[in-house]
Amino acid sequence: MNIIEFITHFPDEESCEIYLKGHRETTGIYCKTCSGFSKQYWFSASKFFECSKCRRRTSLKAGTVMESSNLSLHTWFTALLLMSATKKGFSCLEFQRQLGLKRYETAFNLMHKIRTVMGKRDDLYLLNGMVEYDEAYVEKATKRMVQDRLKRGKGSQKQAIVAVASESTPLEDPLSGKKGRHCGFFKLKVLGDVTRESVEVFVKESIDPKSVLFTDKNPAYVNLEKMVENHIKVKSSYESANGDLNWVHTAISNLKRNLLGIYHMVSEKHLQSYLNEFAYKLNRRYFGDKLFDRLFIASVYPYVQHSE
Repeated sequence: MNIIEFITHFPDEESCEIYLKGHRETTGIYCKTCSGFSKQYWFSASKFFECSKCRRRTSLKAGTVMESSNLSLHTWFTALLLMSATKKGFSCLEFQRQLGLKRYETAFNLMHKIRTVMGKRDDLYLLNGMVEYDEAYVEKATKRMVQDRLKRGKGSQKQAIVAVASESTPLEDPLSGKKGRHCGFFKLKVLGDVTRESVEVFVKESIDPKSVLFTDKNPAYVNLEKMVENHIKVKSSYESANGDLNWVHTAISNLKRNLLGIYHMVSEKHLQSYLNEFAYKLNRRYFGDKLFDRLFIASVYPYVQHSE
């Protein structure tokens, strides 16, 4: 949805309330007391739903990313528009200015809440088919007083470790006959270290066991053949970076440019939130103006039912 369409569809708070109410009635209201979806009655005067079974009352925002927020629905909808308006993202200061928020902390927390649901949405899916995997070493923000005392190069405390995986489907040009690969979905996660245990946890949580996994010959990958249908190890080289592991290396390169160019390095504490946004937009790179609609659905989806 572009800005002109947004202004037309959501000119005020009431239009946002009507849209949210209609969407929740269509998809169903999750009742925390009944632990399921139940028939709900709408009370227009007080603007809440009431469960027909247990009589629990649910507000419009309850069960969504907007729950417990004092910000108006119109502000939230505009924030979703801004977060979906550009592939590269906004700096927090620009985000604050565009929304007219008085406090930087409000804008910061708002952005990270939206990034959290981006990550939750992608967590619902596993990568499958042919999958490439590698790690990225991303420079992170550190205090100036200790920067000079930290070691340099790979493994430096100045760098955070990010696991990167990508679906990779064989593709052949029907005209030239040239063979290549098409990338599908991506997953990115901050790792504390590159050990056998941490890598296996990521693979288990992110990749379908029936997949074919491509990695380099890192010793930490020694047991991965037990977790997937087939594990193919390739030698780290220029050819592998542009062949069997092409898409993960392309994603790593774009990720580093994104973090340095827009956010000028981020702390390891919040790095996963930025990875959530990067992966969410990368996985929906062909959605165009429909990205707002997808992000709205992700923001009101009742993830609570999956954690119980």
